[in-house]
Amino acid sequence: MAWLLIGAASVSAAPCLRETRAQVISREKAAQLRTQMEELVRQELVRHWYPHALDKDKGGFHQTLARDWSYVPDENRFLVYQARMTWTASAFAAFAPGHKDEFRGYVRHGVEFLDQVMRDESGGGFHWVLGVDGKVDPRLGDEKHVYGTAFVVYAGSKAYEVTRDERALKLARDAFDWLEKHAHDAKNGGYFEAVRRDGTPVIQWDEKAPLQQRTDRLGVYYGFKSMNSHIHLLEAVAELSRVDASPLVKQRLREVHAIVRDRIAVEPGALNLYLTADWQAIPAHDSFGHDVETAYLLVEAAEALGEPDEPRTWHMARRLVDHALDWGWDGEYGGFYDKGESFNGEAYARNKVWWTQAEGLNALMVMHKKFGAETDRYGKAFLKQWEFIANHLIDPQFGGWFGETTREGRLIGDGRKATQWKANYHASRALMNVATMLREEGERPERRAPANSNRE
Repeated sequence: MAWLLIGAASVSAAPCLRETRAQVISREKAAQLRTQMEELVRQELVRHWYPHALDKDKGGFHQTLARDWSYVPDENRFLVYQARMTWTASAFAAFAPGHKDEFRGYVRHGVEFLDQVMRDESGGGFHWVLGVDGKVDPRLGDEKHVYGTAFVVYAGSKAYEVTRDERALKLARDAFDWLEKHAHDAKNGGYFEAVRRDGTPVIQWDEKAPLQQRTDRLGVYYGFKSMNSHIHLLEAVAELSRVDASPLVKQRLREVHAIVRDRIAVEPGALNLYLTADWQAIPAHDSFGHDVETAYLLVEAAEALGEPDEPRTWHMARRLVDHALDWGWDGEYGGFYDKGESFNGEAYARNKVWWTQAEGLNALMVMHKKFGAETDRYGKAFLKQWEFIANHLIDPQFGGWFGETTREGRLIGDGRKATQWKANYHASRALMNVATMLREEGERPERRAPANSNRE
C-alpha cells in the first residue's frame, strides 16, 4: 500500500484559499486520485472480500474476519450485513465491467441466502437475526425491524439491475410490499420501526418493563421513529425506483424524501436522531457521520425523483455538510469526529469511525462538484479527508479499512475487518462514487484564476 500513502501525503501541499475549483483539484490531480481509489476498491473487493467472505457451507457471507482476514467464528446471521454484502457485490459488478460476470455470481449467492434463509416463510417478511445455523434462536428473539428490511429492498433492487434475475426483483418487491402492509404509518407518514414476527407493528412501550424491554433492535423506545431507519429507507426506495416504476414506489420515495429533508433535517444543518410518531423531535446529540451521509442520500433520492437540481434539497444537503465541517471537522488531522452537540460546544466524541470517514469523503466530493466554482472549502477538506483515510484507516500490513481510530489516527481495537455491523458497503460505495466523480472532474475544462486574483 506504499503507493497509497505516498500519494495521500502529497495532498498536504494543497493550494490555499480563493483558488479556483480546477486548481484545488486539477485534472491531473483528479486523474491521480481516481487511479488510487479505483485501485483501492479493486484490492478491497477482489483480493479480500470476494470470494473470501462467501460462506460456501452455510450460505451467505462470513460476518467476522480478523485483521489479517482470517475467519473468526460467527455468532449469528444478521440481515443487515448479508444484504449490504449483496448490494456491494452488485454495485461493483456495475462499476467494474471486467469483473461483472464474476461478481454477478457473488450477487446471486447473496440473493439466494436472503431469499431462502433470511426470509420468514412462516410470519412473512425477513428475519432481523438468526442463529448461525440459519434458524430462529429464542435467545436472539424474533422481532423484526424496518431498518433491516430496507436493506433487503436496497440489495434486491441493485442485484436485479446487474443480473436481471427476476428472483432479485421479487425479493426487493416483497420486502417493499411487506413494509407497506405492516410498517407504513398512513396517518403521520414514514414507518413504524419495530414489528412483531406476525407483522404487527409495536407502537407503544411498556413503562413498567425493564429498560431493555422498552426498546427495539436499534435501541429506540417502541413507538418512536428514528433518523437512522428513515435515511436508509430513503436510499432503499430510491434504489427500487430505478427498477420499479410503479406509482406507489414513486409516492413513497417522495414521501420519505420530504420527511428526511423537511422534518428530520433541521437548520442550521443537523439531524434529529429520534422523533415521536407524529415527528416531534426528541433531544439528542449530533451524529456528524449521519449528517454527511444524509446529504448525499438526499441528493441521490432527488435524482431518482427526476429533480436533480431541486433547490430545497441542495440547500439542506449543503447545510448538513457545512454544519459537520463547522462543528465536527478536525482541521488539524483531518477527518470527522463521531459526535457532539449541534452547536455551542465542541465535539465530545473525537474518535474517527471508518464509515463516517467514508461517507464524509463522498459527501465532500458531491459538494465540491456542485459548489467548487464558488468555494474551495469542500475540495480542500476532501483532500485532507483522503489523506487521513489513506494514512490512518487503511491497514498498511494486511489491507482493508480499520474500524476506528483515535483523533490522531491510532488504531482502536483489534483491527477486525468484518463484524456484523462492519461490512464493506460504506467504504466501497464511497470509493466507487468518488472515483466516478473524479473521472467527471478530470474531464471538466480547466479553469484558470484571474490574473489579479487575491491569494491568501
